[in-house]
Amino acid sequence: MRRVILHVDLDAFFCAVEELRDPSLRGKAFAVAGRPDQRGVVSSASYPARKRGVRSAMPTAQALRLCPGLIVVPHSHGIYGEHSDRVMNTLRTYANEIQQISVDEAFLDLTGFPGEPRALALEIQRRIRDDDQLPASVGVATSKLVAKMASGRAKPNGVLVIADGQEAAFMAPMAIEELWGIGAATGERLRAIGIDTIGALADAAPEALRPVFGAHAAGVIERAQGLDPSPVHADREVKSISEERTFAQDVSDPALLRKTLLSLSDDVAARLRASGYFARTIQLKLRWHDFKTITRQTTLATPTHLGDDIFAAIEALWRAAWRDGERVRLLGVGASGLAGGVQPTLFDPGGANAREDLARALDALREQYGRGIVKRASLTRKRP
Repeated sequence: MRRVILHVDLDAFFCAVEELRDPSLRGKAFAVAGRPDQRGVVSSASYPARKRGVRSAMPTAQALRLCPGLIVVPHSHGIYGEHSDRVMNTLRTYANEIQQISVDEAFLDLTGFPGEPRALALEIQRRIRDDDQLPASVGVATSKLVAKMASGRAKPNGVLVIADGQEAAFMAPMAIEELWGIGAATGERLRAIGIDTIGALADAAPEALRPVFGAHAAGVIERAQGLDPSPVHADREVKSISEERTFAQDVSDPALLRKTLLSLSDDVAARLRASGYFARTIQLKLRWHDFKTITRQTTLATPTHLGDDIFAAIEALWRAAWRDGERVRLLGVGASGLAGGVQPTLFDPGGANAREDLARALDALREQYGRGIVKRASLTRKRP
């Protein structure tokens, strides 16, 4: 039976989420990026910004030089994972075999699914647009390799189906670096021996490629011909949820570090609630200025998905590990030992039910009006 593999790729994902939170950004050149004066880099650029040369992983300062007037939007920590989870849940209504390969892309195996492949792709794209309010591009082919390359050619917000038997012809004119798995350095080595397109790679003799790929030369030629039998691996069970914050400049202020841990704890808690999980084990990750990294963890008596509970555990771990005056480069909060629920108790210790109701109410407010609509008073900047 002919395989039907879809690759779904959310277009300019971080930017699309920020446009949901602030519709005035639509149609403008902006980037989700770190501050230019603090070693910031671009995580995602809107399509108007891309037309002016702004790209992911580019230093923010360089992006501003290329695109004067570029709007720089800070990262919305925790929000992107929530939107990603919603899209993946939408995809799971179509197939059990889903392989998520990043926060904004996934493969689906719809082999044997009733319906014409292009119609299925258009329906999935519409569902993501209508239910999740996000744009997506979809590639359809007989393999993961070609489906991913097709979705790249379909951007933005398009659908491209590569018919069975047309895989090699579709890829042949593309630059060698466009083959999934070929990076810039390998591309340079191939160009040095006269191979600058995927078609040229597909026609090459294995002996000519062994200096570059060694024993894998024959396999690379097959991939250039569009042959990729690798299966779509279903998602593994979620085992942990975590959030990290890397400081642009190393921090030794314990008050700022404590506030960061509180914010990260709230972000992890929100993701746990959005995913329907409770966590029993809480982990602290701490990276000092010299890149030495330590992790500490503790196990709770009762699983939780509330920020206060997570922070109480994290603060105790942090205070035990903290070295006064030592500069910190990164902090992280993680939750593992996940379960889908907790055993009800006879009593309500610490007003747990009221805290649960409050957390859910705040989740609803942030969902409707944006993450910044309400926050802890201790996390707001004090006015002079």
